[in-house]
Amino acid sequence: MQRQTVYLFFCLLLAGIPARALDSATATENALTPIRSYISSAWDVLTRSMTKCDSIADPKLATTAVLYLPAGFPPTSSVQRLEKDCKVEVKYLPIEIHRPGEIDVNQIQPPGLLFLENRYVVPGGRFNEMYGWDSYFEILGLLRDGRLDLARGMVENFFFEIEHYGTILNANRTYFLTRSQPPFLTSMIMAVYQAEKAAGKADSGWLAKAYGYASKDYEMWNRDPHRAGATGLSRYYDFGEGPAPEGLQDEAGYYRSVASFFFEHPEVADHDLVETRTGETNPDAIGFLFTLQLCEATSAGSKCDPLKTLSLTRDFYKGDRSMRESAFDISFRFGPYSAQTHHYAPVCLNSLLYKTEKDLEQMSRLLGKANESDKWQKRADERKERINKYLWDSERGQFFDYNFDTQKRSSYEYASTFYPLWAGLATPEQARSVLESLPVFEQAGGLAMSHTNTGAQWDYPYGWAPIQLLGIEGLRRYGFSADADRLSYKFLSTVLENFRRDGTIREKYNVVTRSSETHVATGYKSNVVGFGWTNGVFLELLHSLPPAVVERLANEESTAARPRQNN
Repeated sequence: MQRQTVYLFFCLLLAGIPARALDSATATENALTPIRSYISSAWDVLTRSMTKCDSIADPKLATTAVLYLPAGFPPTSSVQRLEKDCKVEVKYLPIEIHRPGEIDVNQIQPPGLLFLENRYVVPGGRFNEMYGWDSYFEILGLLRDGRLDLARGMVENFFFEIEHYGTILNANRTYFLTRSQPPFLTSMIMAVYQAEKAAGKADSGWLAKAYGYASKDYEMWNRDPHRAGATGLSRYYDFGEGPAPEGLQDEAGYYRSVASFFFEHPEVADHDLVETRTGETNPDAIGFLFTLQLCEATSAGSKCDPLKTLSLTRDFYKGDRSMRESAFDISFRFGPYSAQTHHYAPVCLNSLLYKTEKDLEQMSRLLGKANESDKWQKRADERKERINKYLWDSERGQFFDYNFDTQKRSSYEYASTFYPLWAGLATPEQARSVLESLPVFEQAGGLAMSHTNTGAQWDYPYGWAPIQLLGIEGLRRYGFSADADRLSYKFLSTVLENFRRDGTIREKYNVVTRSSETHVATGYKSNVVGFGWTNGVFLELLHSLPPAVVERLANEESTAARPRQNN
């Protein structure tokens, strides 16, 4: 090993590279080796397939493990082995599914895992299935780590979902057949295609297949009920009714807390809370019943008389489920508990659909489909015009969600304002205005989701890897490189600092305290270890930093780690 180092040293000198550059590069590599090794090994830990028993378990529900195949789909040898070796019950879905909402998921009992053909990466912890938008950030990390086959297989799993389950699902469980997640499919496709092209393996046949599936899935967002009123924009919408089943076990008491909030704030509960009376049927009341009591404390105990019974409404649960399709669960962005999600044309969704249209335009050009390319360009131009009309606030210099029922733009400042920069639809002037709003979101550890502390995990003071990447790439796209580098450094150093302390990478961070300690008051409260999208974003942000900033990061990491090594 010493002989090889000496040889490399002289080779670098002959190439005109000073020895101190070798020392610097080696030091940088050594300082970041522990976290890079953690991420590299995590891909294997987080990988699931139909050949692994641990793929079936669902930590979110206390039910028997069941694997569901599409109706009429022939069982594979891997499924047969899984059934035998893991004692897994294998069932078939009762009908062929062509679009979401086509089947009542309550009739699929017990709920279970939906079959996918290829291996896939799960986020970690309670999330033991392949998720819609998580996968984009995981795929970026896999490509940076040279795991191209795994990344491509995950994209092809989404093709399978579109063909057999009607759309890209929130995740591959039966209770997710009612909704999708933010549409990143074309971004995943192009990332894999370009990585293969860079490796000398550009596959136009695969791109053509991908183009067909992506075009089909895109249409779901542009027909009712995903249309946002008369705006010409799109909205989030879950086809299910009532409480979301995946939250009933590990978000215990959540709906009770929501009902309590609306009872105490009747001014914002017009469509969310109703009274139910014995013997009367209220079609607007579904789900749980909550009883209010008047109690008298005495030495012998408490005596209570019931006052009234309340229920969250059908409209509330529709908004609650649609919020989960938005993947920002939970924030107060679309009203308290985001209960009005389905009444808004969101900045994030419509920016992603603009990006999808531009990607499909590029794909059709690569495939020689000139007429279709013109169609996608026109659609993108029309969406951009509508985004500017409904979502851009020139006075405040930010993009805001639009309530198409009240015909009013929201005033809730949210980190989704960076999406139009990432998608490339903002004008240079708009991008400059958004940059000037950066102090609203920038904290010691990166970008916070908002500046409103609601106790929800997708609000202040929490920062999430996907939003760091989208915000930073958006700023970099418009030439604000110094700001992008600064934010990258803040978030990467936060992840490194916490990794150094507990040896893990987490789902989210408190970017105000630069800590992985979270005190979420509502919704699920854990900070899951793993974590797929944080791993991927870490690699992607690190790759985009100038060498001098990476060296600074490594030097600080090396200095901070030294005392521990000397003990």
